[in-house]
Amino acid sequence: MTRPALILDLDGTVVDAVPDFAAAMNRLMAELRLRSVTGPEIAGYLGDGPRKLVERVLAARGLPMIEAAHDRFLADYTAHAAELTTAFAGVAETLDAFRAAGWAVLVCTKKPEAATRAMLAGLSLLDRFDGIGAGDSFAVSKPDPRHLTMTLAAAGLDHAPAVMVGDHANDVAAARGAGLPCIFAGWGHGPARMAEGADLVAARFTDLVRLAPQVLAARGLTVSAPQGIDGVTGQN
Repeated sequence: MTRPALILDLDGTVVDAVPDFAAAMNRLMAELRLRSVTGPEIAGYLGDGPRKLVERVLAARGLPMIEAAHDRFLADYTAHAAELTTAFAGVAETLDAFRAAGWAVLVCTKKPEAATRAMLAGLSLLDRFDGIGAGDSFAVSKPDPRHLTMTLAAAGLDHAPAVMVGDHANDVAAARGAGLPCIFAGWGHGPARMAEGADLVAARFTDLVRLAPQVLAARGLTVSAPQGIDGVTGQN
């Protein structure tokens, strides 16, 4: 049986990174003497990488993009990426269940690799992933489907049956472009309308042990079923 792969978006899917994003952004806002941000404002701007995040915050305050501001924000955020960020309920147990069943677990995120590794290490999650396709890993990133296919290839899983999970329209678009099934992370930051085009919507992270094998089975692909943390397998 070919080793299947679970590809996960990071912010809003594996972790709630809004508090650290907001804290780093507010340190930048204080430096620039601009109005502070709120958590909901930051959550609404996520999904297109840190540069676009800074650009959107500045635009909301009537300013054009300032590249030096992005550089300061990213350096500061990377240094504090795991201070306030938390993993969603059941993440560690669910990742362990997938890996115990023989699945590869990968991250595909627009966050730069240094910040990704710093955050995952700080949350004791880094060793639970078999590969990282970050925003600066390749010349392309989501919604370009090659971000997913290159993440798989870098992990030696070019032809593996794979499922993409994310909370943003970029994740859905990338999965569709790559011909992969997509599960929308209903617990994340993305509004429900972003789920359009996804195969399924999951309410909880732990639901993935059931839904990931299900969406592959719908395409005629039989894979090993993880044992869920509630004792529920991926089999129907």
